[in-house]
Amino acid sequence: MNDSTPDLDIASRIMSCIEALSAISESTDHLTRVSLSEQHKQANSLVGEWMTACGMQVHTDAIGNIIGRYEGSKEGPALLIGSHLDTVRNGGRYDGMLGVVIPIICVEILHKQQKKLPFPIEIVGFCDEEGVRFPSTLLGSRAIAGTLDEETLQECDASGISIAEALREFGQDPDQLQTARRHSEDFIGFVEIHIEQGPVLELEDLPVGLVTAISGASRYQIEVTGKAGHAGTVPMNLREDALTAASECILAIEDICTQLPDVVGTVGMIDALPGAGNVIPGQVNFSLDLRSSKDSTRDDAEAKVFSALERISQRRGVAVKPMRTYQAEGRTCDSWLSNQLASAIKSSGYRLLTLPSGAGHDAMALADLTRIAMLFVRCKDGLSHHPDESITREDAAATAKVLMNLLLQADLSDPQPGAAG
Repeated sequence: MNDSTPDLDIASRIMSCIEALSAISESTDHLTRVSLSEQHKQANSLVGEWMTACGMQVHTDAIGNIIGRYEGSKEGPALLIGSHLDTVRNGGRYDGMLGVVIPIICVEILHKQQKKLPFPIEIVGFCDEEGVRFPSTLLGSRAIAGTLDEETLQECDASGISIAEALREFGQDPDQLQTARRHSEDFIGFVEIHIEQGPVLELEDLPVGLVTAISGASRYQIEVTGKAGHAGTVPMNLREDALTAASECILAIEDICTQLPDVVGTVGMIDALPGAGNVIPGQVNFSLDLRSSKDSTRDDAEAKVFSALERISQRRGVAVKPMRTYQAEGRTCDSWLSNQLASAIKSSGYRLLTLPSGAGHDAMALADLTRIAMLFVRCKDGLSHHPDESITREDAAATAKVLMNLLLQADLSDPQPGAAG
């Protein structure tokens, strides 16, 4: 398996599974599958069927992750591989799903050949990486790592349904959350396959790349409170308009993040109340997502942003209240496991390229439990979180070849399996 010729039969199998998963959506017009929804349950069921068919023992844990285990020829810690099955709204079909399908196809090949590895393999489809339905994110991976607080289960979606209530509707018992927690000695490490969500691999004409680190992120819900009033009777100079104040805040965020190197800031959601065309908005809620590869840089950006928001609030006579809903430190991928993955890339016939990830991934949470490594896959135009998200059949096959070479050729007999690195 040391040439770079893609196996298009494997590619066809991968693409067929992706098509089947992408058909499971709350809308026929676009792909939307949020955590703990009926569509998520259907996706888990389908993935579970595939896992069972290739000789895996399958279960859904207390947070809603679907997990399959393929036993090895020896007892011991397992290599954990996977990604997420939830999507953003109007999303693409490869983000997350590709990292679940490809390892299943590799295990399917091993099972057909009646081949056991000297270590078990566990594949996980995480329940919530995107953070679309609930304020928190990485619910599934944080539960496995043991870093998900039970208080988080009381957070609610836009319909007022808490995570705990959604879990019960999903068929799980939120009171059993701790049973989802795993231990470092359970795993050799965690490998995540994910589309790059950027243009570097395409510019370098490479199907895959090795991730060195994952940027940290902070998410906030920001509440701006002014005073509602009649649109026709309150003079402009006497208004406490929450929406115009929020607009100035958002522009200040853009300005600050543009001037700071290695920082990106995004306001992706905004809601103005009471939401009538003839009423001055009295309250506005908007989201803030801040990211940087360096935690100190992100902290500096946060300080500058909130200082600017305080000045705006005082000048406009409104209250600005930020509430942090999520924070993740930047993570460096484990050198030992990454070297194993680098060797698999080179033995598959591809030039080794290393690059960081500006997006967050389940691997960030798993780093609290075990060592992590990530493989990026080239995507067309670097496009992600979009219906036009696309990869080639050849790149799908190339990625499967790299993973198979990792499984078959890597020396995973490390003296300290499971130690987070």
